[in-house]
Amino acid sequence: MALPSILKQEKLLPIAAVAAVLAYFSENPLMEGGKTVSLLAAAALIAVIILASTRVAHHAEVLARKVGDPYGTMILTLSAVAVEVLILAIMMRTSTSPTLVRDTIYAAVMLDINGILGLAALLGGLRHGEQAYNDDSSRTYSVMILTAMGISMVVPEFVPRDRWHIYSAFTIGAMIALYALFLRMQVGTHSYFFSYSYPTARRRTPPGEPPVAEEPDHEHAAEEESATASIAIILVGVVIIGVLAEFMSALLSTGLEGSGAPPALMAVVVATISAAPEILTALRAALRNRMQAVVNIALGASLSTVILTVPVMEAIALYTGQPFLMAMTPVQTVMVAITLIAAAINLNDGQTNAIEGMTHFVLFATFVMLTILGL
Repeated sequence: MALPSILKQEKLLPIAAVAAVLAYFSENPLMEGGKTVSLLAAAALIAVIILASTRVAHHAEVLARKVGDPYGTMILTLSAVAVEVLILAIMMRTSTSPTLVRDTIYAAVMLDINGILGLAALLGGLRHGEQAYNDDSSRTYSVMILTAMGISMVVPEFVPRDRWHIYSAFTIGAMIALYALFLRMQVGTHSYFFSYSYPTARRRTPPGEPPVAEEPDHEHAAEEESATASIAIILVGVVIIGVLAEFMSALLSTGLEGSGAPPALMAVVVATISAAPEILTALRAALRNRMQAVVNIALGASLSTVILTVPVMEAIALYTGQPFLMAMTPVQTVMVAITLIAAAINLNDGQTNAIEGMTHFVLFATFVMLTILGL
C-alpha cells in the first residue's frame, strides 16, 4: 500500500502526531494558565490518545484475523497492555502517588471483567439469549488471575518493608514463569482451550430449495492491509501515544493538584485509555454472538495486565531503588474477591446470559461509586 494511501486511511495518527507537536510547544504556557486550562488540555490529549489507540487496536485486529485464535486474542491483549505499561512508566516519573501502579491494575481488572465482560454479556444476552463459549478458557483465565493477583497484590501486605526488594525479585520471576507456561499452553497443545467452533448458520431459502450454508463472518475480509504495514503502524502509534502521554501526565498532575479529586482518578484514566479499543471490539463480538472472543478479550486482558505489568513495574522499582505500594486496600481486596467468585460461578457452564452480564455490570457500577467516594 502506497504511503499517501496509508496516510489518508490513517488520518487519526497524523492528527495525533500534530497534537504531540503542539503539546510540546504549548506545555509550559498551558500549565501557567492555571488548573482549569491544564485539565482541559489534559482531557483533549486523553481523547487524542484514545483515538490513536483505536488505530493501534484496529491493526492488532487485522493481524489477529490473519493468524486466527488463540494468537489473535493474544495480539489484541498484548497491544493494549503495551500501551498501558508505556503510559504507566511515563506517569510514574511525574506522579508522586506510590499506589499508581496498584490502582491502575485494580482498575483495569474491574474494567475488563466487570465493565467489558459484564456489558457485553448483558447486551449480547438481550439480543441472542444464551451465548456459548469454551468454558475451559474461562476456568484457565480465572485461576491464573486469582494466583497472579494474590501473589503480587495481596501477599505484599505481609512482607516487611525492609525486605521488599527480595519479594519483588521473587514476584518478577513468578510472573514470568506463570506467563511462560500460559503462553506455551495458549499457542501449543492446549490452544483449543481458547477457541470455540460456532455452528454454521443457514440462509433462508424459498420453499422446496435445499438450505445453503452461510459464509463465515468476513465483514473485514475486504481489508487489504498487509501484515508488515499493520506492524509498522502499531509501532508508530505506540511511539506517538508515549509522547502524548508524557504531556498528558504533566498537565493532568498540574490540573488535579489540590483539587480534592479521588486519589485513584489517574489510575482509572490509564486503565480506560488502554481498555477503550477493547470495549468496542468486545461489544461488536457480543452483538455478533461471538462470546468466545469476549471472554478471551476481557479475561485475557485482565491476566495480561497483571502478569506483564507487575514484573515490568517491579523491575523499574528495583532499578531505581524506589519501591511502590502493591498491596491492595481491604476494599479493593473484597471487590476483587467478589468479582472472581462471581466470574467463577457465571463462567463455569459454557454459556452466558443477560442476568450474568448484569451481575458483573452492577459490580462495575459499584467500583465506579467507590472510586468517586475515594475508597
